[in-house]
Amino acid sequence: MKNKIYDIVIIGGGPGGIGCAIEASAHKLGEILLIEKSDNHSNTIRKFYKDNKRVDKDYKGQVSVLQGNVHFFDGTKETTLDYFDNLLDSEKIDSSFNTEVEKIVRNGELLYIYTSVGLIKAHNAAITIGKMGKPNKPSYKIPPSIKGLVNFNLDKCSSNEKVLVVGGGNSAAEYAYELASHNNNVTMVYRKEKFSRLNETNEEILTKYHGEEKLRLRMNTDILSLENNVGKIQVNYNDGFSVLYDRIIYAIGGTTPVDFLKSCGVEVDENAKPIFNEHHETTAKSVYVAGDIAMKSGGSIAIALNHGYHIVNNILRKRGQIFSHTEIVASLENK
Repeated sequence: MKNKIYDIVIIGGGPGGIGCAIEASAHKLGEILLIEKSDNHSNTIRKFYKDNKRVDKDYKGQVSVLQGNVHFFDGTKETTLDYFDNLLDSEKIDSSFNTEVEKIVRNGELLYIYTSVGLIKAHNAAITIGKMGKPNKPSYKIPPSIKGLVNFNLDKCSSNEKVLVVGGGNSAAEYAYELASHNNNVTMVYRKEKFSRLNETNEEILTKYHGEEKLRLRMNTDILSLENNVGKIQVNYNDGFSVLYDRIIYAIGGTTPVDFLKSCGVEVDENAKPIFNEHHETTAKSVYVAGDIAMKSGGSIAIALNHGYHIVNNILRKRGQIFSHTEIVASLENK
């Protein structure tokens, strides 16, 4: 791996990274390397999605026509992971798991990619690391003495606990009713008066569970502070009430890894989002972005997969090797 010069190095093994890798392989781009900091691809799906969670192609109604060679359909967590396994197994793609990327530096016509396993050289790089790997944290302080009782996913959760879930999106809803189904006393707190980001299924289940008193919805409420109260988490609300919980789970989204982008020479805008053109090429020459990090709201697997298609086509365009989608499909069918 260290002795090769890759045509493209893809940093991040989520849907955006998988889309880039499969498109690069289908287009015969050359040497391809997929780098992932965890021990397998699709870490966000594995870590943050509960078992049998529904996975939609068109997340939150973001309807997209798939433009490349990945024919993704609605399914579950398990069928999605199996499908991506099969795609990656069938293509000629190098991979390096449990590998951290520190920075990207241009050296003449090549990109020098500094990683935890050494220096890797490439002509192009795609940053597809997503945002859920760095979850948002609240503005108020989490006392160090209770950090062991604070989660950003369902890890370490069990049953018969009094749990507070913070957030108003689909992940928060799924955490809440999953915990409630395992005999936990669950409250879900949301700062707004009503939900605006839930899909129909999650809203229906939440409403049903709330009506059956399997969990409690605490709407239009903010948290002011947290305290340690004899080994419990004391949550102080803006309505004057304070309540003790065994555990808190935050599901309030993720943040763009600005420092990492800057270390790769990528400029960001006033909202800390990477600046890139219509081909997903950033201000750093031959460095692209794809997936959640290149979306306003994120979450759409179909859109992330299409990013890979556009990135690879732009690389081919620069080489003077651009093909139409029809020509590529025909060539694949004739293999």
